[in-house]
Amino acid sequence: VHIVESGGGLVQPGGSLRLSCTTSGFLFTEYAMAWYRQPPGKGRELVATIRRAGDYSEYTSSVKGRFAISRDDVQRTISLQMDNLLPEDTAVYFCGAVGIDVWGQGTQVTVSS
Repeated sequence: VHIVESGGGLVQPGGSLRLSCTTSGFLFTEYAMAWYRQPPGKGRELVATIRRAGDYSEYTSSVKGRFAISRDDVQRTISLQMDNLLPEDTAVYFCGAVGIDVWGQGTQVTVSS
């Protein structure tokens, strides 16, 4: 299993970023996928999940209405569109297949003026 996240960076409050995650080594269409984040000095937390069919997604309350998760089963990728970013969104963001304990290196998102 191989997972690579990208798209992070430094953005001002209110700005947007789009994270991407490429995967290989497992049957992508058989797994729900998720984005997680780890803020500085804190543990990893679940941000958003998307079902296998892509027909349903869930979000942690702090990002509802601002973030949108999507998946492309042909490209074996998932994305996280993040709008109206807040300083408290600063974290390393990881993607993962639900039920597979394999992680990429993550991508740093910093929201600061």
